Formats: sequence, structure tokens, C-alpha cells
Amino acid sequence: MKYIIVLGDGMADDQIEMLGGKTPLAYAKTPMMDQLSKYSEIGMVHTIPEGMSPGSDTANLAVMGYNPRKYYTGRSPLEALSIGVPMKDTDIALRCNIVTLSEEDVPYEQRTMIDHSASEISTEEARILIEAVKKGLENEEFSFYTGTSYRHLTIWDHGKVIPLTPPHDILTKKIGAYLPTEEKLKVMMEKSFEILKNHPINLERESKGLHKANSLWFWGAGTKPALDSFESKFQKKGAMISAVDLLKGIAVGAGMKVIKVEGADGTLHTNYEGKANAAVKALLQEDCDFAYIHVEAPDEMGHQGNIKNKVLSIEYLDQRIIKPVVEKMNQSGLPYRLLVLPDHPTPIAIRTHTAGSVPYMLYSSAETIKKDWDYNEKEAENSGNYIEEGYTLIERLFEG
Repeated sequence: MKYIIVLGDGMADDQIEMLGGKTPLAYAKTPMMDQLSKYSEIGMVHTIPEGMSPGSDTANLAVMGYNPRKYYTGRSPLEALSIGVPMKDTDIALRCNIVTLSEEDVPYEQRTMIDHSASEISTEEARILIEAVKKGLENEEFSFYTGTSYRHLTIWDHGKVIPLTPPHDILTKKIGAYLPTEEKLKVMMEKSFEILKNHPINLERESKGLHKANSLWFWGAGTKPALDSFESKFQKKGAMISAVDLLKGIAVGAGMKVIKVEGADGTLHTNYEGKANAAVKALLQEDCDFAYIHVEAPDEMGHQGNIKNKVLSIEYLDQRIIKPVVEKMNQSGLPYRLLVLPDHPTPIAIRTHTAGSVPYMLYSSAETIKKDWDYNEKEAENSGNYIEEGYTLIERLFEG
């Protein structure tokens, strides 16, 4: 038996008037998911433990079978694992976004958060900007590392875990009330603005109509993580296919195979087919029992408040990930089970994560009893199936 999870990050949403009162998942044309749902269990699952932040870190740990209350030590340390940054027990890891702030003639704290991703800046451009930051700010206490796109890493030697606000939570807001209380971090963010605002990379981006990546933003502080081996925990050899350092870091910590896919970049135009092919290859040719395919695009479109592209990202997930995976697994003749779900909602209306339950669809290639439902939030709620502890859902996938 082979096992697959397809995770549409932030795919769940609220009903939207422009979509005729439907959610993006219900509105999108998803013939493959519609077909599979007829032979699937659908329901709702709560992935964010009560009182914990509704992030992709806690949610994906839960979906992968790790109780966040036990295993979560912060988001950035997981990304450090992906990047290959060694952490001492006394280190604190910080997510270091390159963001777009407004550039009117006002003090730093009066600027507005325009874009948490700087127009989804390329990793190549970001690497040059991080090098400029390193030259201006790095010292024995703070080290900077390039990640992917706008997502980078800072290691704080003998630092401390302090509350920090994710930039995607304050889009269109003035930043003053959300700046770090730790003066060292605040000063570095201000200095980064001076380093980056007129950097040649940013002047070129501005000439192309793209947002300038003109400031660092620290968040997601945490300590060195320690995850149990996925194979020891579930007796399955697993593979991770994701463009996002967070997911790759979880996989590294869990001892899973991390598969790099050329052109997979976490955007709407990521290499969907490459991800699907990599998962099938891992399952059929590389002795893996389990493949986790993570797609970031629905979440990014939710943060952007882009209804049309959130719908499109779900349609791409259906036709360019799920369809080829199902077709190739069917051709192989091997029995398999497929779980499709979001990690958390990212509602268009508020452009950030919420802690609400999400719809899941669990398909078995051996199922022959036909049901009369489709896969979306409303029908999943009406199914009566509800899983309170999200980290137990994977056991449902594996046990049948």
C-alpha cells in the first residue's frame, strides 16, 4: 500500500459574495476531486491546537502526525533545518522576511506594510540583498542566511524567544505598534531599510513596476527543534515535495527524504507537474511508502486577497497535481490511499490565517461504495465526520 497527502496550503476559506456565496474550493472547477470524493470519506479536522498560533508550522506538524503541543519549538528553527544551518542549544532562530514598506518621508515606525513578500521576489535577487544586509549588519551575535524567495533566516546567539508579529498579519497597517520590543531587532530593521531602499536590485524592480524589497522583518522566533523519526513513528519511509523551507525543515527533522523539484518556487506558477512526477517516482521507483506534496499557492493568493487566483490555484492543484498522481498510481496497479486537505484557512476577507477547522478528503483506491457528495467546506461540515485532534488524522490514512 502506498500513501499520499496533497496539502493545499491555506486553501480553506469563507463564503464569498463575488463567487455566488461559495468558497473558492466550492467554486473552483475540480473534476478530479469531484470524482474522487464520490469514493472518499470527507469531514472536518481541527489542525491548530487550542491557544496556539494558526500558522503553517503548527498545522503541518499536525497533518504529518506530530502533536504541536509536544514538538513545536518555533517556526524558524524548522526552516534552519531545511537551509542546513546548525543550531546550538543557546541559539534562537528568527524568520527574516524581506518585505515592502511604504517610502514616504516619515519615521520608520510610521511606514505601512505594503507587501509581506515583495512581489514574491526571486531567490536570486533576494540572495544579493541578503548579502548586502550581511555586510552591513552581521556580527558575532547575529548571522544571516539566504532561504527561498522572501523567506530568510537570522540566528541570534544567546538570544531569547520573544513575541513577534508575522508581516502577513499587518498588511496595509502602519508598523509602529507591531515592531519588536527588543531594541536590537528594531534597530536592525531600521538600518536594513537604509541599506535596501536604494539598492540597485530594488531600483531595477521599481522600474519594472515591482514592489521594492526594502526592509527586513523579524518573526517566528524559536529554539532548536527535536522531532522523532517519521519512519520509526509510523513504520513508513516518507518523502517531502515542497518549495517552502518550513516544510523541508520538518522533513529533515523527521528524517524524511527531501526532494528538490526544479522550478518549484511556492508561487502560483510553481512547477506543479514536476511535483506530481517527483511524488510518483518516489513511491514507485525509490522505495518510499509515503509522499507529502505541499502546494503554497492558495495561501499566497489568500494573503494577497486575490479571489481569482486563489480559485485558479485550487484548479491547478486538482488538474496538475492530483489528476496526474491518481492516473499514474492507477496505471501502476498498486493500491494506494490519498488524503487531500488544507493546513489552515487563509480567508480572502482578512488576508491571514485563522484557526478554524478545515475540510479533508480521504480516498482509497480499493473503495467501491459510491457517495453523493463533493469535496468542499460545506459538504465536509454536513458529513458529520469531525476530528478534534488534527495530529491523529494521519493514523486514519495509514490504518484505513
